[in-house]
Amino acid sequence: MKILLQRTDRVSIMVNGCPVSSSGRGLLLLIGIGADDDESSIPYFIDKITNLRIFEDEKGKMNLSVKDIGGDIAAVSQFTLYADTKKGRRPGFSLAAPPEKALKIYNKFVLELKGTGLNISEGVFGAHMEISLVNYGPATFMIE
Repeated sequence: MKILLQRTDRVSIMVNGCPVSSSGRGLLLLIGIGADDDESSIPYFIDKITNLRIFEDEKGKMNLSVKDIGGDIAAVSQFTLYADTKKGRRPGFSLAAPPEKALKIYNKFVLELKGTGLNISEGVFGAHMEISLVNYGPATFMIE
């Protein structure tokens, strides 16, 4: 599993021109599920994401987590995180999990994320989405 995490002021997600979710200050998670992934790594990712100290404290130091600030989290599936761009001009996606497997793991991940008590919004798995965000910082981190 790979998660590209962005610290945000706000996020909105649309499908076919219709809003499906939005969130305020917190995180946008772009979640890639690999062909070799299973549900066993989910607790690690939930703990890392919710406790990663990437928000500033009163002294301006990254010392607070999304939990500490009571922030929101927007979760979006993103199979292209597993793109292989080493050869040719078209990315290959053989490293990404097939959609049926990825959906199962993604749904379990989101369910456990919702169990943290934070406000969780999400995109639509497999849909073509328009995601608007204000990246706060900018601050973007890859978690693997």
